[in-house]
Amino acid sequence: MSIPGDSLYDQLHRLDGQGYGAYKSLKGAYRLADFTLHIDHVQGDPFAAPSRVRVVVPQAVAGFPATLWQTPGRAVALADFLIRAAYQATQRRAQPTGSGKSGLIGVVRPSQAILERSAAQVTAEAVELRLTVGLPAFGRRIAGKQAADLLCRALPELVNMTLRYDALDAAAIQRHLACAEDAEALRSQLVDRALVAFVADGAILPRRSGVDERPGVDGAVPFRSPESLRVTLTCPHAGAVTGLGIPQGVTLIVGGGYHGKSTLLRAIEAGVYNHIPDDGRHQVVTDGAAVKVRAEDGRSIAGVDISPFINHLPQGQSTRQFSTANASGSTSQAATIIESVEAGARVLLVDEDTSATNFMIRDRRMQALIAKDREPITPFIDKVRQIYTEYGLSTVLVMGGSGDYFDVADTVIVLDEFVPQDVTAQAQALAAQYPTDRHCEGGPHFGNLTARIVKPHSIDPSKGRRSVNLKARNTDHLQIGTEAIDLSAVEQLVEPGQVRAIAEAIVYAQRYYMTQDRPLFQVVDAVMADLASHGLDALTEWPMGDLVMFRGLELAAAINRLRSLQVQSVHS
Repeated sequence: MSIPGDSLYDQLHRLDGQGYGAYKSLKGAYRLADFTLHIDHVQGDPFAAPSRVRVVVPQAVAGFPATLWQTPGRAVALADFLIRAAYQATQRRAQPTGSGKSGLIGVVRPSQAILERSAAQVTAEAVELRLTVGLPAFGRRIAGKQAADLLCRALPELVNMTLRYDALDAAAIQRHLACAEDAEALRSQLVDRALVAFVADGAILPRRSGVDERPGVDGAVPFRSPESLRVTLTCPHAGAVTGLGIPQGVTLIVGGGYHGKSTLLRAIEAGVYNHIPDDGRHQVVTDGAAVKVRAEDGRSIAGVDISPFINHLPQGQSTRQFSTANASGSTSQAATIIESVEAGARVLLVDEDTSATNFMIRDRRMQALIAKDREPITPFIDKVRQIYTEYGLSTVLVMGGSGDYFDVADTVIVLDEFVPQDVTAQAQALAAQYPTDRHCEGGPHFGNLTARIVKPHSIDPSKGRRSVNLKARNTDHLQIGTEAIDLSAVEQLVEPGQVRAIAEAIVYAQRYYMTQDRPLFQVVDAVMADLASHGLDALTEWPMGDLVMFRGLELAAAINRLRSLQVQSVHS
């Protein structure tokens, strides 16, 4: 049962000057003018993490037409729009005064991607927004009058500005939803057209900097597809869209340094997500199961069969259930590929700049100097076609330093001053004219892929007296119990909220799905199915406003990087 808003106002004035802990009495629901305020968690100190609140506006008041939220995709896009509106409104507020985080109103900061977030939900009944507020204090004494102003004036003003249809730009909402629907439509056509990615003509691919994903580079060259690889796809709103269709199979992206190779690959990486209008990449889409693969010196590996790439180690060490706490560059890259296939990847994205050289290539001279029976590594060049023909896994590879890959490529695209050209025929002619004379070391087949079962006891989320201790930092680090997981090489995570959600999902997976007979890929699939049915709230016991949807590939990647992880092979 909710309490009238006047009671909240009076209570806050009565608390003025009391010790900060008295704020705990506020927990509950309050009926304000046009919405219900839920105070779910009250911070224990003005310097602690802010209090968590929810505002729930009845749809009769919010007034969003049903056409804007009746499909799941539209509901996600509308909620994304509302989060952005609320975030921008909080950034325009005057800097509050007081101790610690006094007077702050916070909403999760969105990236350029349109993602499902727990911060907002739109249903037939209501619109809900989850925020954090810093309950005001001077020192460690309650500033009751300031708290009343914050919760009973500033917060309702924010609600009226951002959660009511008549206060928002209706055309901007329609444009936002249309952009998301068009991207979904483009992506849905890839498989039928035998493509792994599509880059629309006119796209702006460069970003402002390595830490700023917004467009805006001066003099950026609009993308223009080569005629021989140009395809036309159809969108429900934008109509016919032309652009580069990257075919299934093995595609090389070549060219001189600083001509845009890696920029194109990064846009393809990001294409697994929809993007906001004017991002420049909002019509760049990629197969949703595409994964970036790179070397990762020092990572841990648990029971992965890397024998397709690495075998016959010194002293007879087996690689069929390979484990190490300190992988080399080549070993880590091999393991990541096998793990990605196990998790359901359909496309590998590889950049030579972040790959282990000895994993990518072994030329004729090195083959002559070091006999194969003395070299455990089978280079990727000898496996890239096998993994496609036998398992249907395509590869898009940035390669500027070795023409040996011309022998195995289906498509070769050169970037010349940021403009792509199809040079497949030329590359194949050069491969015939200048044979490498290197020996293929991959054998007749790629090799077996072995599923693994996680031993549940190897994941312990507890720390001290806390049964569950989870921490996330940015997009590259999370902690489960006492174990830290380095996600810096999992490059397709774009928001810290994804990392927080993955931490919750690992505990959820261990609690409900990790059994002695369920392979890891089935565990991941089960978790993702629950999220598809019940949303991010399925992961937590109480409402959280800082979780962001992730892919099963990233959930598997995080589990695989847990240093305490123990597994057994399905056949063992």
